[in-house]
Amino acid sequence: MGALKRATVPAFAKVNLGLEVLGVRADGDHELRTIFQSVALHDDVALVVGPGDGLELRCDAPGVPTDERNLAWRAAADLLRFTGLRRRVRIGLTKRIPAAGGLGGGSSNAAAVLFALDRLLGTGLGPAGLVPLARRLGADVAYFLFGGTALGVARGDEIYPLARQVDAWLTLCFPPTGASTAAVFRRIDAGLTPRENAPTIFRFVSSDLTAGAYRLLVNDLEAAALEEVPELEAQVVRIRGVLRSRGAWGTLLSGSGSTYFGVFETAVAARDAARELGRAGFRATSCRTVTGGRYRRAWERALTGEGRRAR
Repeated sequence: MGALKRATVPAFAKVNLGLEVLGVRADGDHELRTIFQSVALHDDVALVVGPGDGLELRCDAPGVPTDERNLAWRAAADLLRFTGLRRRVRIGLTKRIPAAGGLGGGSSNAAAVLFALDRLLGTGLGPAGLVPLARRLGADVAYFLFGGTALGVARGDEIYPLARQVDAWLTLCFPPTGASTAAVFRRIDAGLTPRENAPTIFRFVSSDLTAGAYRLLVNDLEAAALEEVPELEAQVVRIRGVLRSRGAWGTLLSGSGSTYFGVFETAVAARDAARELGRAGFRATSCRTVTGGRYRRAWERALTGEGRRAR
C-alpha cells in the first residue's frame, strides 16, 4: 500500500430518550435499559492512512487529549493491533459536540474511526465485526456503529436497532454546570432497588411514537444529577418550563447530563424554543433526529460519494 487513503466522516451525537438503571451487575457495572437516538449535531473525523507506522491525532478543541487518552486514538490503535496491520494513521477531529454533556461525542468519534478505518484498510469487519472492539473502548461505543433509534441493554452495549425510528426535532440546551457521571452513579446506588425490567422503555418501544409516548419516558439518573449539583436543578426548572411552554412532547436529561432536551413535532417549534432559551441566557440549538437509514447513508456518502437510499 503506497498511496495515501483519505476519508472524512460525520460523528453524530446522541441523546438518551429514556434511561432506566435496573441494578448492579456481578462485574460491578450497572444493568441498564436505554433508548439511544442519533441527532444531526456532529463532529467531523478526518483520516489519512498511508505506509509506515504510528498514530497522530489533532483536534481543534482546546483541552481535548491527543494521545492514548482519546477514544479515537485508542480505536485506531486497537483496530491495527487486532488486524495485525502496520500503517501510519493521522486523525483530525473537528469538534462541535460539547464535552461532558451526555451526548457521547468521544464515543461517536471512536466508532467513526473504527468504521472508516475498516473501510480504508479493506479489513471487511463491518459494524457487527467491530462490535467487540467497540465494547472494550466504552459502554456506548457499540451503539454508534449502528446509530438511529436503538434499544441498549446490559451495560448499554448490547444494541438492538428498532423497527420504528424516531423522526422528530429536538431542542438541545447546554447548561453551564454539570455533574460527574461517576458521582451521579454513586448517588443513585445509595437508594437503588434492583428490578428485572424497564416498563416505561418497553411501553415506548411498542408505542406509535405520538406525543403521549414521549411522556412515558424517564431518566433514572436525572434526580441524582440534580441532587449532586443543586445549581443545575434551578437551571433545569427554567429550561423545562421554556420547552413545555413551546409544546415539547417530552423533556429529559441526556445520560448523566448536563444536556437537557425537548422533543418537538416540527422544526419551527424546536427553533422557537432554542431562541427563547437563548433569550433566557442559555446556550441552545435545534436539530433533527437521525434515523438509522440516514445514519448509514451519511457514512456511505462520506466514504464512497454515493450512498444507498435507506429508510
